[in-house]
Amino acid sequence: MLAIVITLILGVGAIAWLLSSRWRKTLHRRRITAKPFPKEWRNILKKRLPYFHALPTDLQLQLKRLIQIFIDEKEFVGCDDFEITDEVRVTIAAQACLLLLNRKTDFYPKLKQILVYPDAFIVNNQHTDTSGIVWEQRNVLAGESWEYGKVVLSWKNTLDGAADPHDGNNVVIHEFAHQLDQEDGQANGAPILQHFADYSTWSEVLSKAFTQLQHSANFGTPSLFNYYGATNPAEFFAVITEVFFEKPEDFYQQHPDLYRELSRFYQLDPINWH
Repeated sequence: MLAIVITLILGVGAIAWLLSSRWRKTLHRRRITAKPFPKEWRNILKKRLPYFHALPTDLQLQLKRLIQIFIDEKEFVGCDDFEITDEVRVTIAAQACLLLLNRKTDFYPKLKQILVYPDAFIVNNQHTDTSGIVWEQRNVLAGESWEYGKVVLSWKNTLDGAADPHDGNNVVIHEFAHQLDQEDGQANGAPILQHFADYSTWSEVLSKAFTQLQHSANFGTPSLFNYYGATNPAEFFAVITEVFFEKPEDFYQQHPDLYRELSRFYQLDPINWH
């Protein structure tokens, strides 16, 4: 009997601590967003993010609040002697938080650090072939999303992606789409959807479009989506997210069913501000 009582007490205590922790986090975020958005940050948005002033006013205000919380909670780390400044933080945060607009979110809860290199960086990967031989491969990357709390970005590619919001290529959007995909575990092209019933249509529509892109990549036929998206479903989701935000009209015209799935997931219709 005593053991049962102790277990109940510990359980109630754990629940109380969890609720208290969430309450403190919510209260802290309210305090952060109650502060005025710094003028210097507004100037950075004007300088680096040409899409910002095309957003509807309510989304501009929402994005500013998201940026404030994101910068408060995430650590930015410079690599190869790269200096982290407010320009770096705001430019990255503004693009990452586009994916959070209108959505119930805990601000990429697994993410702790954003590592920023001045330019493309080299990653050494190992893979084992069918005969058991281990090969080492050197890849030059513009960005990378890790499952365990880190995103790695090239500052040069970050600026290039922000400068042209209509070319369908944005490394920050790409890597943070991976973060959304990784919230329920390993990236597989199926992020957490709003309703369980949504997964059936999501799987059907995305699988069909993924197969089409694989066919285009294999035969070199034109595609709205970068062939890199044919690598696997996770890369496909990240690639189509870039195009969804940057070339929504073309996306909708060529892939209306797929566009509707992303619009339902992101709770946005970027056509409205393009």
